[in-house]
Amino acid sequence: MPSAEIITIGTEILLGEIVDTNARYLARALRDAGIDLYRKTSVGDNAKRIALAIQQSLERCDIVITTGGLGPTVDDPTRDAVALAMGVETEYRPELWEQIQVRFKRFGRQPTENNRRQAYVPQGAIAIENPVGTAPIFIVESGSRAIISLPGVPREMEYLLQHAILPYLQEHYQIHGIIKARVLHTAGAGESQIDALVGDLEELGNPTVGLAAHSGQVDVRIT
Repeated sequence: MPSAEIITIGTEILLGEIVDTNARYLARALRDAGIDLYRKTSVGDNAKRIALAIQQSLERCDIVITTGGLGPTVDDPTRDAVALAMGVETEYRPELWEQIQVRFKRFGRQPTENNRRQAYVPQGAIAIENPVGTAPIFIVESGSRAIISLPGVPREMEYLLQHAILPYLQEHYQIHGIIKARVLHTAGAGESQIDALVGDLEELGNPTVGLAAHSGQVDVRIT
């Protein structure tokens, strides 16, 4: 079963200005696809910090998925960060610029020159057209590992994950296992009382059992 980590990119996420819904969606999708999620990380719009986070993730897992930072502005650093992490330059792809112009035309708009930045990807990357937005996505393969960069716009991220990335992962990693989760809700007893009853189950490796306390309720998660 392959392992993965999620890196959500954006200073607005770090500062708490927006809620990171992408990580939750990705986590559930990866779980349902049979991919073991190790860690979720948020990093601001800083290419060096993003690159370091990617390198650290690659030391632990098979798949690194980033979201955000693929726009046309100066503070969209994901392309440069992935290239930096892999020790390569970014390269211009004319076919991506053509796709971007077609997309803008469909929206009844004219791209500005800074949109051309979105036609750059790390050298050797597998570029994937974005039919629901203007930012192409890409995959960088490194041996048995892969870095996948998705847009931060939730609608675009979800579409591309379902229609492009999950099929790629299923084929590339020959995924056959599944991960199932069930949550049992209990009431009338505290977390320590429930733990005293099921503590032996919490030491299992497969399935794993964990507790989560809420107001007036304790959940028992079986995975």
